Amino acid sequence: MTPPGARQPAYRVVDPATGDPGRSFPYATDAEVAEILDASQSAYLDWRERAVAERADLVRRAGAALLRRSRELAATMRLEMGKPLSEGTAEIEYCASIFDYYADQGPALLADEELATRGAGRAVVRSRPIGPLLGVMPWNYPCYQVARFAVPNLVLGNTVIVKHAESVPLTARALEEVFLDAGLPHGTYLNVFATHEQVETVIADPRVQGVSLTGSERAGSAVAATAGRHLKKCVLELGGSDPFIVLDSPDVTAVAALAWQTRIHNNGQACTSNKRMLVMADIYDEFVTALVLEAKAVDTAVHPPLASRAAAEHLAAQVEDAVAEGARLLAGGVLAPDRSAHYSPAVLVDVTEDMRAWHEELFGPVAVVHRVTHDEHAVELANATPYGLGAAVFSADPERAHRVAERLETGMASINTPSMDGPELPFGGVRRSGYGRELGPAMGEFVNRRLVCTAVQPHA
Repeated sequence: MTPPGARQPAYRVVDPATGDPGRSFPYATDAEVAEILDASQSAYLDWRERAVAERADLVRRAGAALLRRSRELAATMRLEMGKPLSEGTAEIEYCASIFDYYADQGPALLADEELATRGAGRAVVRSRPIGPLLGVMPWNYPCYQVARFAVPNLVLGNTVIVKHAESVPLTARALEEVFLDAGLPHGTYLNVFATHEQVETVIADPRVQGVSLTGSERAGSAVAATAGRHLKKCVLELGGSDPFIVLDSPDVTAVAALAWQTRIHNNGQACTSNKRMLVMADIYDEFVTALVLEAKAVDTAVHPPLASRAAAEHLAAQVEDAVAEGARLLAGGVLAPDRSAHYSPAVLVDVTEDMRAWHEELFGPVAVVHRVTHDEHAVELANATPYGLGAAVFSADPERAHRVAERLETGMASINTPSMDGPELPFGGVRRSGYGRELGPAMGEFVNRRLVCTAVQPHA
């Protein structure tokens, strides 16, 4: 999810609504990176020994502190990556629910698990932290993605270092302040304005025990390769090309409206956005007609920009390639002529395998619609992608929808809803969408499930 184009010379704000540059921050020096590593390890040695209830209480305070700054952070996200204020506020509120969930449930989730043994001894599995972790975070949900990584690990007893996207430095600094202001010890949560080379240094450091990345396939491949060389645990959440399958519907116009609103949420810049709509042939024309009406009803004067001009140009090039190869653009698809990142929401049909839009993730407000002729065809087309993050299947017959959903090669599948979100639900994909899970009751991937066995001495 790194915007296409050359890397910026420093962490800096560029207003996507105008293209005007704002504040910038220099990359960290090697000495500063070394200090951050020292601080994270020092904090870990103390943090891991604190009672889980104490860690949970401090995390709860951090969630409340984040919520108090919701308006400020929503405005910052709008400035840095174009997110509308209402969506920014909703993102912060969802983040707060993650803090509360792990503050409430963390102690129970980390409780010892006693195992039945065949012998006379006792066996207990204890969930223990493993050490400092690195999170490499994206710009599209600049608060949520961090909360998803950091919160459960902090409750567990790990410490975290966050290397945020170079285009959202103000959000990155604010999040560090939130944890410090809530009373978490210095070093438990640290922001670093690292270069790509310094990211490799952090991963290689023997004190760092794992890395979680949400981003592009290229970034994921590079981070995973570095983690592999140093035998570090790695969690990747990469791209997606999620199918939105409509097998039948008693109200085609309504399901088309739902599909459209899902597609343009966060201006289409979501890994789990419904990037391919697979619609049964007998309702296809009605669905497309309703979708085009939705697209043409968008007020482009107030529709938000994409996160950057480079991202908008990249999306426009993908659509232009498809049209040049025979696809039909039924609405939208206009790139602003100025320096802004505005791109009008589009509907694209007749996309075929020889087009970039078939193989590549379209990270923006473009609805691609395919006609399918039967359930097997829908499954085949849904799986005709290297990605495997999420999927949604719609039908008036839930059993039919479940049969189709069971055959989809994805990490998540939803029936008669675009998705179900909540901190209690594990998130992650398969294939080129990455591996590992975040959120949910398992407290993440960076836990030492340590087995402790005790022999029972016979009575004299």
